[in-house]
Amino acid sequence: MEYSSPTQWYIFFKDNLLMQKKEDGKCTIPGGMRPPFSPPHEQKIHRVLLPTGRYIHTFAIDHPLAETNQWTMQGLRASFDYLSPEDYRAAGKAFQILYWDTHSRYCPVCGTPTEQQTDIMKKCPQCGYELYPPVSTAIIVLVRRGDEVLLVHARNFRGTFFGLVAGFLEAGETLEQCVRREVMEETGLTIRNITYFDSQPWPYPSGLMVGFFADYESGEIKLQDDELSAGAFYHRDNLPELPKKLSIARRLIDTWLAGKDTESD
Repeated sequence: MEYSSPTQWYIFFKDNLLMQKKEDGKCTIPGGMRPPFSPPHEQKIHRVLLPTGRYIHTFAIDHPLAETNQWTMQGLRASFDYLSPEDYRAAGKAFQILYWDTHSRYCPVCGTPTEQQTDIMKKCPQCGYELYPPVSTAIIVLVRRGDEVLLVHARNFRGTFFGLVAGFLEAGETLEQCVRREVMEETGLTIRNITYFDSQPWPYPSGLMVGFFADYESGEIKLQDDELSAGAFYHRDNLPELPKKLSIARRLIDTWLAGKDTESD
């Protein structure tokens, strides 16, 4: 298979991404008129439109490839350390499309096999139900108390670092209501001055993180035991291990440490 113009090929085994090694220790995504090898039988090649207006292509393979002098496979999270920011973001969207493809092969209403109509839409030929790549929205919030910040260790964290309170938006909530609820549920604290910071696609597997700053108002920390294993206010000069820079959590913390966060009352 050959395409009319060069493209990048985002090739995954599960959540492991194929990358081409560079001499500087970094990696890049293979590119060209055709993929470096053909996809497995019956594996569809997906065309993916990036927010920049550029198209890339992605497909899944059925077994991991052994590392060579030219190629390596790394988990999508780990690829952040090897790829350019642009390639890492593109890999995230490609992975979300593959995840959607795998989880939308049958109509959830009547069970009929779906048919792909566009790059991002499948349709049930029996009942007409349409399926699009889902996005699960979650909030994440940095809570300030003077020169201290609320940091927690969630039981599902992959490591010993401390992060920020986060949780999924529920039906019928505004984002600000979700921020208040999650902080209260997880720590027992009341907050004020909720202000928007930024958002970040979070392809693990298919989410959007919406970041906020807020100020402590009242209460004593009472951790939600089934969600958190530790949590406390930490002074800016005595912080525990922090999240890696791939996450919006770290950008929130770094912005606060630099004094560039929204001023509190």
